[in-house]
Amino acid sequence: MTPLVTVAVLLAAVTHAGWNALAHHIPDKLVGFALISGGGLVIGLAMMPFTAVPAAGSWPYLIASAVIHIAYYALLMTSFRLGDFGQAYPLARGTAPLVVTLLAGLLAHEVPDGWAATGILVSCAGLTGVALWGLRGHRPNWAAIGAALATGLTIAAYTVVDGLGVRAAGSSLGYIAWLMAVQGTVIPAYALYRWRGETAAVLRPFAALGLLGAALSVAAYALVLWAQTRAELAPIAALRESSIIVGAAIGAVFFKERFGAPRIVAAALVVLGIGLMLRAG
Repeated sequence: MTPLVTVAVLLAAVTHAGWNALAHHIPDKLVGFALISGGGLVIGLAMMPFTAVPAAGSWPYLIASAVIHIAYYALLMTSFRLGDFGQAYPLARGTAPLVVTLLAGLLAHEVPDGWAATGILVSCAGLTGVALWGLRGHRPNWAAIGAALATGLTIAAYTVVDGLGVRAAGSSLGYIAWLMAVQGTVIPAYALYRWRGETAAVLRPFAALGLLGAALSVAAYALVLWAQTRAELAPIAALRESSIIVGAAIGAVFFKERFGAPRIVAAALVVLGIGLMLRAG
């Protein structure tokens, strides 16, 4: 993995944690995700005239990814409704890297070498530490934990599907534009049905936050898709989930959730794992 790819994925991690925090901050999760998903639809449509249409071979992946992303949004809404941000976000994101490593080996024939595999394992240990610290001192909410883990499986699924799809598309920007447009219709359409005639009143108080979240979401995933055309899927997945550290910091500063020494140690493990993955690149 080159330094440029590394910087792109780390930037994606920061922006990803940012839009998730905005979604969590909006009290009504359907409002938040309708704005973020609908904003992504508008951005995708605006990008289309300036980007190439994805090649025919990428469309099965793009459609499958759109379906998985809808399930991901639904599960993430549930996770944020049931659990704290500092619990739901690390569990959801921390589940994905090891599953991606397995799927990438099976479907993309990408088996990490010794340094990369060690880096992935060390990073995953750090990510798991952040997630477990989020549970410390609280009675486990098994419904919230289950929703977060299920969210992580959808993250792993769309990561691999999109990694294969964007490589077949011929244009990472074209792929992200069409993906946002295709997947961005369902949640807003459901919200419009639910609110019937009251849509403007429901959305207006949080429109600015939601649309900012949409811009961050599209930017974060566009960076990841570009990176997936230039490096293997598993190291990118592990590196992207350093967003958990950003998310934990956001939870501590803005949502008054604990950070603590164990999370600092876990963050150090993530950094060490990133260094090992860079050595492999």
